Amino acid sequence: MSDREATLRDLAATLREHDAVSDAFIAKSFTDQQLILDLADGDSLPPDLADLLADHDLRGANEVYGNGRTDPSFAGDLEGATRHQFVDTRTRGDHQSYVVD
Repeated sequence: MSDREATLRDLAATLREHDAVSDAFIAKSFTDQQLILDLADGDSLPPDLADLLADHDLRGANEVYGNGRTDPSFAGDLEGATRHQFVDTRTRGDHQSYVVD
């Protein structure tokens, strides 16, 4: 595990302790590492968490990928929560996606 991945895993653990957070974990897209944040239903992203994520070079996936959504991180509704995706801009494009023939 890289130092960066360990840092993001630690951050996810810290985020899970916040009252507004239902779950937090890291994941990989095709070429990017992401931090996924599930917020309790009805909660918006608290400013202190937004600042913490930005301090760790994590930006909303909608903003990074320029998909036109107004919320920079909203990814969808879950039962009892909303999902938000953040891209690790520090390592963006560094991950390899494998294709199986």
